[in-house]
Amino acid sequence: MKQKTTAMLPLYRKVKNYIIDQIDSGELKPQQKIPSENQLVRIFGISRMTVNRAVRELTDEGFLVRLAGVGTFVAEIKVQSHLLEVHDIADEITARGHAYSRRVIEHDFIVAKTDILSRMAVSAATPVFHCLILHFEQYVPIQLENRYVNPVVFPGFGSVDLTKTTPYEYLMRVAPLQRAEHVVSAISPKTSVRAALELKDGEACLLLERRTWVKDKVATYVQLYHPGPRYSLKDQFTRK
Repeated sequence: MKQKTTAMLPLYRKVKNYIIDQIDSGELKPQQKIPSENQLVRIFGISRMTVNRAVRELTDEGFLVRLAGVGTFVAEIKVQSHLLEVHDIADEITARGHAYSRRVIEHDFIVAKTDILSRMAVSAATPVFHCLILHFEQYVPIQLENRYVNPVVFPGFGSVDLTKTTPYEYLMRVAPLQRAEHVVSAISPKTSVRAALELKDGEACLLLERRTWVKDKVATYVQLYHPGPRYSLKDQFTRK
């Protein structure tokens, strides 16, 4: 699949990527003031309206915080979505004081089904990274992770040893997500999922589907299957 070159990107996205790159590299740190809009106008030779759009979108996406009359600053790192926070299941389990382990079932480079590629916004017949991992809590299966990773965003994912690091840990270290979308469903699982999660006939399964974006590209699409009788999803809404 042909990717857009930097020269072909809309001007506001060039500004966004410039700021995100500085944050990712550590050149701009949390609570540090970013260049003013006037400075960005001079750097890129574009209109202030275009720069304002880039800064406004990065603020809406949680990268920046704007203080009236003071300036715009890098936000504290906080990974979350509008529906559910995004966590590493290994951290969740160990935080409960329970034993965590996992079994890597598959880790390959494949051409996924058309519906998967559509969700990832890549063209047909484009190979993507794929992994299938069974996670255990107290040696009981608690989550089956079926993950697809965009190689354009994470070219090194295929060489990662997933027995030593979780996909979440690696992906967040390389390129922290920009935003996430969640869909939760109660399903009757197919035979392979039922067997992996050790579900009895008739027991329901909770499916959490998540897409994440990095620099306006779909970075990952993952299906997280949980045993209904042994798992619950919790969220909290706070009015500001």
